[in-house]
Amino acid sequence: MGVHVEIIESNPHLRSLLGWHLQQVGHVVHLAGGSQQGQEVFQLRHPDLVVLDLDLQEGNGLELCRWLHHQRTAFILALSAQQEEAAVVRALRAGADDYLAKPFGMQEFLARVEVLARRSRPCLPSVLNLGELQVNLVQRRVVVRDVPVDLTPQEFSLLYVLTQMGGIPLSRQELLRRAWPESIDNPRTVDTHILSLRKKIEVDPQQPRLIQTVRNVGYRLHLEPPNGRSHQNEKLYPSPSRLPAAR
Repeated sequence: MGVHVEIIESNPHLRSLLGWHLQQVGHVVHLAGGSQQGQEVFQLRHPDLVVLDLDLQEGNGLELCRWLHHQRTAFILALSAQQEEAAVVRALRAGADDYLAKPFGMQEFLARVEVLARRSRPCLPSVLNLGELQVNLVQRRVVVRDVPVDLTPQEFSLLYVLTQMGGIPLSRQELLRRAWPESIDNPRTVDTHILSLRKKIEVDPQQPRLIQTVRNVGYRLHLEPPNGRSHQNEKLYPSPSRLPAAR
């Protein structure tokens, strides 16, 4: 099951590439291009893991690393073009939990993220049974009325975010921030993917029961467990826990 990952990287191409690969393996990604934006995104999204470029254009990557470490709510994977031992030591002393020198292979990057994600991942059920909808968070599989449904990575990410809310509606802008790895300003993107999801999981997409539209707000997932009792106002499982103060 994925965790929330913030990528603070100056290079927009690398930032997008890392975000895309992380999303493909099930993580919810938030992007930032610099120190100030990185702090703002961090305080808004409260990620479980931060991938931090120490070679930020502002030149304050280590300072930002120390700030993130003092928040004590996320693991830090530091990236840098500096490969000498002294640079690694400085990063670790500034609060980084791991260090990866550029250039690096994507498989090694994903493996290092996975190691830190396992440490931050709470003990949550791997399969959510929501009445006629079953979501396997580990295998990224969806079954509706005992029939497997093939979702695109983006469709699954959107559905995953909705399941996390326990029936609470989210606005289109909020869904864009939570479910998309890249910054997108067009809320109609959400409508398009919601329409696609409904065609795949609803009995009647024109009268949806699972993904409901909340007027003047956005969308919510109608949670109906096997016993028929609604869970609209209660969490089916706890929100991702934050890390303890001690590392």
